Amino acid sequence: MIDKLSWIAVYPDIVLLAMACVIALLDLGVKTPLRGATYVITLVTLAAVAYMQADQALDGSTIYGFGNMIVSDAMGNWLKFFSTIAVMVTLVYSRPYAAHRGMLRGGELFTLSIFSLLGMSVMISGNNLLVIYMGLELLTLSSYALVALRRDNASATEAAMKYFVLGALASGFLLYGMSMLYGATGSLDITAIFKAVSSGQVRHQVLVFGLVFIVAGVAFKVGAVPFHMWVPDV
Repeated sequence: MIDKLSWIAVYPDIVLLAMACVIALLDLGVKTPLRGATYVITLVTLAAVAYMQADQALDGSTIYGFGNMIVSDAMGNWLKFFSTIAVMVTLVYSRPYAAHRGMLRGGELFTLSIFSLLGMSVMISGNNLLVIYMGLELLTLSSYALVALRRDNASATEAAMKYFVLGALASGFLLYGMSMLYGATGSLDITAIFKAVSSGQVRHQVLVFGLVFIVAGVAFKVGAVPFHMWVPDV
């Protein structure tokens, strides 16, 4: 049975997930071109979540939950707080841009932005490589859809396809690297991996092999040179 501390550690993320679903449903009844109601509810939601994250950060406590797979600490909560503020600012600036290009025919811009933020939050909270991978995939899947949001634009569609294909390749690299890391250390828990590597009792060839694939996968995801071929189009 999941303990109370686990829910306390992730309750801002649960609120974010629930409100993303609520906003997607409420947007079905919004008919205005600028999606005014959806926009306001989204910003209020993000402001409330930012307040929760700041409150947890100021508390200063460190909470491990869900079998040490996630961690809530001051550093992580401040990172989540600033990520939330960044998404709010992005939505404020992007709304007129999106409206001018016919990208507000639905509320997808707002719901996908919230799901992207949720992916960031899951990554930040992750204390296990699988949780970090889940957060990264939620972020990138939302990003694919955001890139293709301008449906009638050939460049946007091409960029989304390139992003999707190379993102899928990067995901394969990441998973393969994680499997090799598990084979070398016997765990996907970050703390356990650190202890195993510090002890020196690991299979170094397998460890290096896995790290190469993980670094390559992450480099693809963030568009680092020389894995940046998808960045200009996106």
